[in-house]
Amino acid sequence: MNLVVDIGNSATKIAVFQSGELIDRTAFATKDFFKKFPVFFQNHPEIEQAILSSVVNEVPEIEKELQKHFELLILDQNTNLPFYNLYATPETLGKDRIALMAAAVGKYPSQNVLVIDAGTCITYDFKNDREEYLGGAISPGLEMRFRALNQFTSRLPLVRADEQEGLIGNSTEGSIRTGVVAGTTMEIEGFIDAYLSENKNLTVILTGGDTQILSMRVKNSIFANPNFLLEGLNCILEFNKTQ
Repeated sequence: MNLVVDIGNSATKIAVFQSGELIDRTAFATKDFFKKFPVFFQNHPEIEQAILSSVVNEVPEIEKELQKHFELLILDQNTNLPFYNLYATPETLGKDRIALMAAAVGKYPSQNVLVIDAGTCITYDFKNDREEYLGGAISPGLEMRFRALNQFTSRLPLVRADEQEGLIGNSTEGSIRTGVVAGTTMEIEGFIDAYLSENKNLTVILTGGDTQILSMRVKNSIFANPNFLLEGLNCILEFNKTQ
């Protein structure tokens, strides 16, 4: 049984995998780790190994806590990966993008896969059927776009996405929602179409915090999987067991 710990700037996700299947997960504010983790661990005493991925440079107290209980793999630049990394600057490649590519290899081996992670930023990452990671693109996420319109203008309000926006906004708030959500949807569809024109038998995965908002609007054939990053971290842990 494996434990996956993904520490973000403000939130931490932890998950348990057994025989490659996600059996439990939770999320909480990173500052509450030492309150939440013991309760989660008590519910899964069979955990033997763990992987830690953190966008925060140093989390020594959390590392020590995990090492008390498990054999711990810390994802870093030296970690063995189940794909060929052809990124020109691998030292700058985010751990989230690494995990997503590992999931693409684990779930869709020998296939062309485009992974779109709709979170704070929207990342596009591609691996081919030879398990080569080539790179992708990064653009602002929904909240970043909403905030930019508010912060870089004098009169536009800060709004949030909802279920009502269409192609034509009939108010300022509605126009902002349409511009951001419909614009982002068209961006995603444009990227998918471009990748499809160059790669046969392309599998497209949409994941991240805004998956629910965007998946119902994207017309292209996609698979929505909000747990894809966690699955990728588990794939990296499993891969390193055999090294």
